[in-house]
Amino acid sequence: MPIDDTRRSLANLKLERDAIALYDALAAIEKDSRRAEAFHRIAGNERRHAEIWADKLRALGVNVPAAGGPRLRVRFIIVLARLLGTHAVSDLVKALEGDEEAEYGGQEPTPEVEAIAADEREHAEIWKALDGNRVRDVHAAEAGLDQDHAVDKVESWHKAGQSGTLRAVIFGVSDGLVSNTSLVMGVAGAASGDPKFILLAGISGLLAGSFSMAVGEYISMTSQRELFERQIALEREELKAVPDEEEAELARIYRRKGFTPEEAKAVAHRLFQDPEHALDTLVREELGLNPDELGNPWKAALGSFLAFAVGAVVPVAPFLFGGGTAVFATSIGLALAAMFAVGGAVSLLTGRSFLFAGARQVVVGIAAAGVTFAVGRLIGVSVG
Repeated sequence: MPIDDTRRSLANLKLERDAIALYDALAAIEKDSRRAEAFHRIAGNERRHAEIWADKLRALGVNVPAAGGPRLRVRFIIVLARLLGTHAVSDLVKALEGDEEAEYGGQEPTPEVEAIAADEREHAEIWKALDGNRVRDVHAAEAGLDQDHAVDKVESWHKAGQSGTLRAVIFGVSDGLVSNTSLVMGVAGAASGDPKFILLAGISGLLAGSFSMAVGEYISMTSQRELFERQIALEREELKAVPDEEEAELARIYRRKGFTPEEAKAVAHRLFQDPEHALDTLVREELGLNPDELGNPWKAALGSFLAFAVGAVVPVAPFLFGGGTAVFATSIGLALAAMFAVGGAVSLLTGRSFLFAGARQVVVGIAAAGVTFAVGRLIGVSVG
């Protein structure tokens, strides 16, 4: 099967070269020397992986191609890291690592594949330490001293909501873009293209939608945070009032996770030596909450406002310069181009094809705008 081996080795070489470009860039961008050191270490692993596949190609009698530029998804992450910092792209990088791990997981478990897979698991440990602001744990993980984090390292790549702020921004822009494009097209159909009415409707839609999104996000986030804080406060009171019962409850949780009764009891007792550590563990294990990630309502509201406004301004902006067929066509063109870009950006989170995701967003946007335009044309308005 030399042809299959060649294709697979070329594909794997491309994966590793993309990872080298990514981590070299992250290391150059990062100001924290400890995080930069971790990125350099991962880049070194990726170079070793790339050499494995290059050697495999040479053994097959195939010329090793020159390294080209990284694929679009990697370039996008690097650009975001330059603009927002490496912390902002953490979830995107981990998703990329998860895709790479899944790619190797679907291949024949040869010695080189198994060795690379072991390194990818180590990368998961490093990222977990970095995300928890525990860079010192990187070295412990390398030395095999911190095995507790290994339990969920694979699944951590695939948890829902890993994309955090970036995901909210992308979907906020998409919401503003589609809804205001539909509104503008509906008014254009009803008002026969009168730019004054279209501009008024577009700006009104932008402001109304942005404030509505911001208020809704603030109320939602505040209510959720208050609920979580109340649950944590109740757990703290229970811990003070009946510590023995809470310790027994934690032991039961660990037994359900597969610990023996003796192991579960020992772990729970050890954790309860520190009341704050015990509370943190109970909140995570019993309530399923992360006390460090309850959310900031003001940041969420501002982010929603700005994201919606950025999308909503696209179809409206051309009408600032008047009306007519050219302006109307420009508005549609900008809106469709923006929809394609937003859809493509979503693919960077989902791992789907950039073209497919962009085209899907355009089709949905056209359908929404087309319906509102037709309704506006059908109803019409009379203005004195």
